[in-house]
Amino acid sequence: MEKQSIRLCILLSTLAISLNSLDVIRRTSKGQSYQLQEATVHWDAAQKSVILKEGVMETEGGAYGYFNDTLFQSGWGILEIRAGYGENTQEDETTFFLAGYLEGYLTAGQMYSHYSNMYPQLIKDEKVLNPLKNFLSKQDQWAREQVKVKRNSDPLWKHLGLIMAQLDGLHAGAAQWAKSKHMEPLSAFAVQFLNGVGDLLDLVPVLTHRSKSTTETSTFRMPGMGHCTALIKVLPGFENLLLGHSSWYTYAATMRIYKHWDFRVSDAHVATGKMSFSSYPGFLMSLDDFYLLGSGLLMTQTSNSVFNVSLFSQLHPHSLLAWQRVRLANSLARSGEEWAQVFSKYNSGTYNSQYMVVDLSRVSLGHSIRNGALTIVEQIPGKVMHSDQTRALCRGYWPSYNIPFHTELYNLSGYSVMWKRYGEDFSYDLCPRAKILRRDQAKVSDLGSLKHMMRYNNYKRDPYSKGHPCKTICCRNDLRPRRPHPGGCYDTKVTDYQMALQLAAEAINGPTTQGGLRPFSWQSFNLSTHHGLPHTYSFPFITMRPTLCQP
Repeated sequence: MEKQSIRLCILLSTLAISLNSLDVIRRTSKGQSYQLQEATVHWDAAQKSVILKEGVMETEGGAYGYFNDTLFQSGWGILEIRAGYGENTQEDETTFFLAGYLEGYLTAGQMYSHYSNMYPQLIKDEKVLNPLKNFLSKQDQWAREQVKVKRNSDPLWKHLGLIMAQLDGLHAGAAQWAKSKHMEPLSAFAVQFLNGVGDLLDLVPVLTHRSKSTTETSTFRMPGMGHCTALIKVLPGFENLLLGHSSWYTYAATMRIYKHWDFRVSDAHVATGKMSFSSYPGFLMSLDDFYLLGSGLLMTQTSNSVFNVSLFSQLHPHSLLAWQRVRLANSLARSGEEWAQVFSKYNSGTYNSQYMVVDLSRVSLGHSIRNGALTIVEQIPGKVMHSDQTRALCRGYWPSYNIPFHTELYNLSGYSVMWKRYGEDFSYDLCPRAKILRRDQAKVSDLGSLKHMMRYNNYKRDPYSKGHPCKTICCRNDLRPRRPHPGGCYDTKVTDYQMALQLAAEAINGPTTQGGLRPFSWQSFNLSTHHGLPHTYSFPFITMRPTLCQP
């Protein structure tokens, strides 16, 4: 009877996956079919090898799940993996390795395409390649050595060992897929590269500068494009809490996969093995970031520039990359304060950002929002600061738009100098997005109005945008009259209190078309590498939620 109910559970889950995409599939004009791949992996202890079963999801397996390749139909692929729930108990390290292996095998084709799209975006000068490989190799080696020495005495290093096992599994699973296709496997560097994309945004310019014999004495640099807009909104009577995030980066990064992980972990120090998040092929984290965690925490982020380049002299490989610290904090923390404490350790000084951690256990809708409901964590090289900003949230909203909130970090990063030199675009209070969000956040009352806010771009008429398609909430750099390029705001994710409790959200992939803006097409930007990406982006919001049955 139990096995019959398990089969029914899997059948209903698969049906739910298909129905979730059915409406957008009907809308597709090209009539392309999507592919649902299911698989189960076991660990054969005697042979010390992985047993892979394609086309089935067996709960008795070490890890099982599916990948729904619906990028061209809905704008997103969907990956869901459950691991460690078999009748036979297995080591946590095995659980994480098998989860990584299954993800690598199911999404390897997308990993190849995403790597080929991202490589030319980050590696502009091949001279940086060897220093970069050397840095990542040393960092990986150092981290693994720390795990060996400290795993039995420090929960942080023990859990990092699990994350590294998942990374090894990802690499091995992708290699197995490549072998079945008679292709060269992705290198270890490629897998490190993919997971380190956020860190590389800082690391590559630093290593490029170091590799040049230069007499340049300038302490400050002009930045590239800021990354992301976020808004956390509380209704006036605390009737609801809403969270929205829009990512900004190159449109070449739009090979999206929304992931649902459910790993059973025996380590009592781990707060949760469940997380749902927006992501990309080959990434063991979000990058955006947009996480709904089984611990009751929500986390999102926008990146901050560091203009004071002298701070980057502190970068060295004996540290933990931002993606690793985010994973550690997400898994080990039970509160915003704990999240900040875990994340602050072994700061790499790369992918410097503002992180917003919402603790749903501190929110009682219609009644109260208690201290600790919102923790703001900000990083620069050599320093991480955090503060409880629940009181600010209780006044209505928390905005985030690539400018540091904490005054000390704002000044150390060089924003005060940039404001004096270049104007209010570098002001925390007076930059265009600060003004727009201050003006319009009161209009946000539900998910529909939040979606509208997070996709907002009325650059031709909004006085705060001053005619610039990126001085607004959802940037369209491809619409600039001079030197347009395919980059800007290319997605939005939204959730509210009740949805977040179910690890559910709504998400859309592609540049905004709000206000009659034309859909983005690669036709005018064919010189930019965009393997495996949709030609034109006109997708709707779709609902994301875990569908595999809970034990």
